[in-house]
Amino acid sequence: MAGLGALARKIFGSANDRKVKAFKAKVDAISALEPEMQALTDDQLRARTADFREQLKNGAKLDDLLIPAFATVREAAKRALGQRHYDVQLIGGMVLNANQIAEMRTGEGKTLVATAPVYLNALTGKGVHVVTVNDYLAKRDSDWMGQVYRFLGLTVGCITHGLSDEERRAAYAADVTYGTNNEFGFDYLRDNMKHERPSMVQRGHNFAIVDEVDSILIDEARTPLIISGPLEDRSDFYNTIDAFIPQLTEEDYEMDEKARSVSFTEAGNEKLEGILSQAGLLKGDHLYDVENVAVVHHLQQALKAHKLFQRDKDYIVRNDEVVIIDEFTGRMMPGRRFSEGLHQALEAREKVRIQPENQTLASITFQNYFRMYDKLAGMTGTASTEADEFADIYSLDVVEIPTNVNVQRIDDDDEVYRSAEEKYNAIVKLIDECKERGQPILVGTTSIEKSEYLADLLKKHGYKQIDVTDPNAFAPLYDGDGGTSKEKIFAVLNARYHEQEAFIIAQAGLPGAVTIATNMAGRGTDIQLGGNAEMRIDRELADVPEGPDRDAKIATIKAEVEDRKQKALAAGGLYVIGTERHESRRIDNQLRGRSGRQGDPGHSKFFLSLQDDLMRIFGSERMDSMLQKLGLEEGEAIIHPWINKALEKAQQKVEARNFDVRKNLLKFDDVMNDQRKVVFEQRIELMDGESLQETVADMRHDMIEDMVNRHIPERAYPEQWDTDGLLQEVRTLLNVDLPVKDWAAEEGIADEEVKERLRRAADEIMAAKAAKYGPDIMRQVEKAVLLQTLDNLWREHLSNLDHLRSAVAFRGYAQRDPLQEYKTESFALFETMLAQLRQITTAQLMRVELVTEQPPAQPELPEMQGHHINPLTGEDEMAEPRDPENPDSWGKVGRNEACPCGSGKKYKHCHGALA
Repeated sequence: MAGLGALARKIFGSANDRKVKAFKAKVDAISALEPEMQALTDDQLRARTADFREQLKNGAKLDDLLIPAFATVREAAKRALGQRHYDVQLIGGMVLNANQIAEMRTGEGKTLVATAPVYLNALTGKGVHVVTVNDYLAKRDSDWMGQVYRFLGLTVGCITHGLSDEERRAAYAADVTYGTNNEFGFDYLRDNMKHERPSMVQRGHNFAIVDEVDSILIDEARTPLIISGPLEDRSDFYNTIDAFIPQLTEEDYEMDEKARSVSFTEAGNEKLEGILSQAGLLKGDHLYDVENVAVVHHLQQALKAHKLFQRDKDYIVRNDEVVIIDEFTGRMMPGRRFSEGLHQALEAREKVRIQPENQTLASITFQNYFRMYDKLAGMTGTASTEADEFADIYSLDVVEIPTNVNVQRIDDDDEVYRSAEEKYNAIVKLIDECKERGQPILVGTTSIEKSEYLADLLKKHGYKQIDVTDPNAFAPLYDGDGGTSKEKIFAVLNARYHEQEAFIIAQAGLPGAVTIATNMAGRGTDIQLGGNAEMRIDRELADVPEGPDRDAKIATIKAEVEDRKQKALAAGGLYVIGTERHESRRIDNQLRGRSGRQGDPGHSKFFLSLQDDLMRIFGSERMDSMLQKLGLEEGEAIIHPWINKALEKAQQKVEARNFDVRKNLLKFDDVMNDQRKVVFEQRIELMDGESLQETVADMRHDMIEDMVNRHIPERAYPEQWDTDGLLQEVRTLLNVDLPVKDWAAEEGIADEEVKERLRRAADEIMAAKAAKYGPDIMRQVEKAVLLQTLDNLWREHLSNLDHLRSAVAFRGYAQRDPLQEYKTESFALFETMLAQLRQITTAQLMRVELVTEQPPAQPELPEMQGHHINPLTGEDEMAEPRDPENPDSWGKVGRNEACPCGSGKKYKHCHGALA
């Protein structure tokens, strides 16, 4: 069957070939307009923008303007940048305009590809967002490609960390806005915490092009964006909960030390219901009623703190603080805290000062943020292996764009060794061989620790690690015999310095350069053989003024780069070495794709050992015994295409499992997202409303309806009414004393009559307040109270949903679908939140007394911090930088990392030795 498929593809072409072919006619039409574009002056070319906008106003569609607009951009790029779009780049642009993902190899110029669809869609005036993976690339691309847009009369903005609201608003108001995925997401969340429409910074979600789309929409989408703020002090609550746990016996809970889990038994639940009931903390009849979700969560955390965590093993108590001990290194981790109230439970157990936990103020996953755009597209070098996920979650098709020049890179079969030591020795041997012939080498590792291990090994073999922050670090590679220096130096990429990182990558194509990198996704800079002339000019001639001297130096640098490029080509181009297979084929392809750009020669090879994670997980014991029987000597490798095929199958299994995990997480988040959309849309309506008088009156009447229904059952006789309870609630919620008991004694009275009297009394009080303070002031008070109440309840609701999510996970043991349970109970919680909104808003407005007739000031937003955990490193990308003077700001420091105090020593020989 496979043979028949290959034959059919040969005759008819693949589905991808047919998609690409469909764009060819438009490319020809764009090329036909080139002479006409070349004949225009700069002003005439710029005037086409106004002409296109006029056509759109008169009913033209964007697709009608695609051919002339793309031809305009191609000519503008030639004049502004000196770069002309290749035909395949125009096809890539059309794919982006058609709401699809353009998969283009490294070095094919994705940054330039985006300019054509961005220009076309920016003509609508609704704004286009170009999303990058870091601030450096956002700034670089907005400056670089911004030349094209400004040449054509469009405005360009850039969102980076640390901008004020005014600066952000101005950037979003531009025709084209560059920024990172984190910044766009956080701005959306912060906007939906504002209390006035004009203070919001974003102006809608029209069209987004996501660069490195696989990195942002798949890798980074595993963890949500969270904005948090400190909660009020709840020390008494934690201490109260903590006091219950010692009252339990071994029959009241079950513990699994291997799985590090502990849960209450049926007997324990019954005992806790009695204890909580006595303490007045139990709502309803049962512990697991939806109203008790938060209490149950904190009980489980307190149980964990007492039964799973051991003092001086999992944590220590020092200076009235609970400090976590790293389970892998045994070192203290000052500044790190357990989440979800667990750290507070440990503090309560140890009777130390309980620090307030952070409360989630707002959160969203990247999946749900980017699905808000009316039109979404993406580009990357590697997307086809995740095509199903893009189609399923984002409704995005992947189209592979052919390369401008055929790929010349040779991809060797993997070499498999029995031990990691043998593997690394073989890698060092290959590095030596490449170095000897002046071939540039890029070594990819799967973790920072493995980068450090390889760096230490190279040092033992006479190599010297260069300081990547030193502008002259690569000088030894420029010297020697015409740029083929045999000096054994190497660079290790450090993701903390994005600008230096771009320079290291740019120089990684020098003859004899050795570069070790962890995860090559989203670097945004190509490895050019012979080095990057533009970057060297910017760096080395930054202080040299314009003139003949500078021109001469530029010519010298360009000649040197060209000379070294020829030497690198003669040595075989860039050699990419993979130190092990990643669990995703896409990451391996990203690494391979760094070599062989624009038709350059190149080589790639992966080295594996049976001790690698992927090999270990997929049965390396059987393979080890088989290799021993075959008589594989130490230092020998097994090389066979079958092994590559088997590994690919293993990777596909892991990818499918990871996809299922992300899909399941998204199903849960979709439930919250539906509620988030309702709340955020409601907030905007409330902010936009001139008067909320009718809304507030409807809420008041609905609350009175609920209140009466609770105390006067349907068709009940007046003597069966709970008049005491009703009277109490009327006083509490309506702040009015009415003769409810006398009403019950009236002949022929019914519940509807009671509701009407309560409504009338409440409406009269509110009308009197409006008359006393003036309608305008009351309208502002109503808006402020309603928005603040909604925000406070929404934060509490988010916390309840988090707790509910962890609680429903156990329902699977009872053959109940956790997702279905979550949907049902989260809806009940949402209804409860809306009922509370009606009650609290009404009660506050019935009590409000103003001491001044000035409109109340807009409430300040709470103190906020943004968080996004990098799924690959586990570090919080939004954490503040380390302060050398404050060890609490260092977080987790690798043993072989430079000590953050700035001593120049490794952490393990400096502050790490003291811990």
